[in-house]
Amino acid sequence: MIKSVLVAMLVAGIMADKMPLDKPPVAIIHSEQHYPDETGAHSFDFEAENGIKMHVSGSLGENGGENSIGHWSYPLEDGRTAYLKFVADENGYQPESDMLPVAPEFPHPIPQFVLDQIAFAEAERERQAREGITSVE
Repeated sequence: MIKSVLVAMLVAGIMADKMPLDKPPVAIIHSEQHYPDETGAHSFDFEAENGIKMHVSGSLGENGGENSIGHWSYPLEDGRTAYLKFVADENGYQPESDMLPVAPEFPHPIPQFVLDQIAFAEAERERQAREGITSVE
């Protein structure tokens, strides 16, 4: 529930700096909220006339936290639509969107001497495990 409100505030904040102050308020086309039931299941749907859409649904997680899935979208000035879908659970927040930055590829190949050292270290760990060595003296 709180995540839904925070995401809605984030989307509103993103859109707020894009909207001129001389425009009338945007009408809400659809807003539906199902509060947590006895099992903790809940959902939230929202759509505004300017194209902002949001859906979140969730339930209590195995460890007492909240698990939720959802998506939101809004129109961009160039005619494209910004879209993000997410899962939030015991493994953390996992967003997916072509708008998220992507780390650059590693700038160069790993040198062979580094690969050799990694292989040597792994072989040494395996040898120590076979011989029952638990610490290096």
